[in-house]
Amino acid sequence: HLSVSGAAPSFAAGFRGGIEGCSSSDEVRTLSGSMSPGLKSNPDLHPCKPGQKFRAALLRCRSPAAAAGILSFGNVLNYMDRYTVAGVLLDIQRHYEVSDSGIGLLQTVFICSFMVAAPIFGYLGDRFNRKVILSCGIFFWSIVTLLSSFISKEYYWLFVLSRGLVGIGESSYSSISPTIIGDLFTNNSRTMMLSVFYLAIPLGSGLGYILGASAKVAAGDWHWALRVSPLLGITAGTLILLFVPEPKRGSADQMGGRIKTRTSWVCDMKALAKNRSYVFSSLASAAVSFATGAFGMWIPLYLARAQVVQKTAEACTKEICNSTDSMIFGAITCVTGLLGVLIGAVTTRLCRQKTERADPLVCAVSMLGSAIFICLIFVVAKKSIVGAYVCIFIGETLLFLNWAITADILMFVVIPTRRATAVAFQSFTSHLLGDAGSPYLIGLISDALQQSYATSALWRFLSLGYALMLCPFIIVLGGMFFLATALFFLDDREKAEKQ
Repeated sequence: HLSVSGAAPSFAAGFRGGIEGCSSSDEVRTLSGSMSPGLKSNPDLHPCKPGQKFRAALLRCRSPAAAAGILSFGNVLNYMDRYTVAGVLLDIQRHYEVSDSGIGLLQTVFICSFMVAAPIFGYLGDRFNRKVILSCGIFFWSIVTLLSSFISKEYYWLFVLSRGLVGIGESSYSSISPTIIGDLFTNNSRTMMLSVFYLAIPLGSGLGYILGASAKVAAGDWHWALRVSPLLGITAGTLILLFVPEPKRGSADQMGGRIKTRTSWVCDMKALAKNRSYVFSSLASAAVSFATGAFGMWIPLYLARAQVVQKTAEACTKEICNSTDSMIFGAITCVTGLLGVLIGAVTTRLCRQKTERADPLVCAVSMLGSAIFICLIFVVAKKSIVGAYVCIFIGETLLFLNWAITADILMFVVIPTRRATAVAFQSFTSHLLGDAGSPYLIGLISDALQQSYATSALWRFLSLGYALMLCPFIIVLGGMFFLATALFFLDDREKAEKQ
């Protein structure tokens, strides 16, 4: 039988039964990242059969780094699919002939189904095979997205419903995948891998805008924007089934042997409610979600209206609308996401040498700084699109600083057997108080303001800008919540370590 060193008991568990009667001198990578002789030569063993060689090669490919890479790729696709719709929003609005609030309902329904499903998948993720749940979720949303591209304009309600079903599928991935990475790595390695994983959020979001606009232009039909990501999603689901291990919960933290019993869901929820760092960081995460949800949905449309006001572009009256702003905004989101997550990881690592409260403090400072530049967007957009893009670039970079750090805070203050539930409930809270309502709320305020005065290109632009001004105030509130997290972070981390 295959013998794997004690450095990675969970890895051995994932391949219980091993490769029988097979001789090889190859090494395998353990969950801790170290190399250990996985397949020892033995004169009593006969040569590998072709099928056994394949299994041995497959085992060697299941390294922690490869698993983290595949999970990050899946996260890119998750967010790419989510924002492909935003990339062709103007076309969808014209095709289905709906108002600002009606088009904002697309994202709101998606997020509502996402957040309702998150606690369910969190419960399942702490108790059952996580990679199977992930793969099924990816296959489900890929198929639904593909089918939604064939819905005719008489059935807008069905298109809205399809976005709700996609939200359920994507919820399984966002709730569970970070916990696998949490069980594969620890300390600074975990911070770095989570940074790579959460880098996928802005990268996937930005690519969603670019993919949607590019596919629409190439095919001459916006429906094709929804037919590319499903194929990639099915590929990602297959890779997860083949190459991602199912680590024992708490193995990377060296808690695997100490975790004797699993607490009930009610007990888990009571413990999380008493965890002040977790509660405040979840509220701060909701503020980030509010701003990113509203911005992701409305900023390209806002900038398109700004150019109509400046006389540098005309209002869309064609079947295929100009998507230049969506593509530029998508590219900015990709770059700022990369910079934000990397700067956040490096800054936190350096600041930990000065203070143990570095994680929440870095998040708080970045949030407060972001609010200033986001306010400036609405000041300069009427006169200068370039100036607006500069403010968006700086504001988004500062806002994206805290994504991976927030996940790392959770890993520090929550015990391993409770993490999937914690991630899922944090996702539920942040969406409920954040982007579940912000796209629709902004559209509703914009519609209300437009009805107050005679409709004109200028007033359509200004009304949407006034509605979006709500975002910087919410971001400042999020910064305050991160400061509150810093007050209790050390105590809660110590409690989790003792437990």
